[in-house]
Amino acid sequence: MKGNLIEAVLGAVVLLVAAVFLYFAYNTSRVREVRGYTINAQFQRIDGIRDGGDVRISGIKVGSVLSESLDPKTFLASVQMSIDPAIKLPDDTVAEIVSAGLLGDKYLSLVPGGSDKTIPPGGTIKYTQSSVNLENLIGQMIFSPPGGQKKPGAGGAAPSGELPSPGAAPAK
Repeated sequence: MKGNLIEAVLGAVVLLVAAVFLYFAYNTSRVREVRGYTINAQFQRIDGIRDGGDVRISGIKVGSVLSESLDPKTFLASVQMSIDPAIKLPDDTVAEIVSAGLLGDKYLSLVPGGSDKTIPPGGTIKYTQSSVNLENLIGQMIFSPPGGQKKPGAGGAAPSGELPSPGAAPAK
């Protein structure tokens, strides 16, 4: 009977330590949604962006992605985000989708401009840069000719308007 009591107390201590650890991890991880004013941005591609994702300026979280949708008229991806009310973004701010690392998660990065006007609540970021598709870049690198050489059979005179490459024989 004494062994059961010790095991029960030890189990309670382990659960208490786990609860304190989870509370500490939640409060320091910044996984909470940022409440503030909403703004929108449109991208050609938003690969890797998801609801609740981070919106950062200079690597610091200043907002959260609220929703993603497809504009039926332009077929662009629309992203609605919530920005901390203390942050007033200039109207020439650029929104970029960047990766946290080679295999890391993607987030929305805001690069503020120098304009005196600010984006009003419910406004739209005009300048955006879509996410880079890593698979396409690797495919281009693998299948492109080495050293920028021309493909076989593509020799001959340069098309009009192009200068011949350095070291090429002059045209006759």
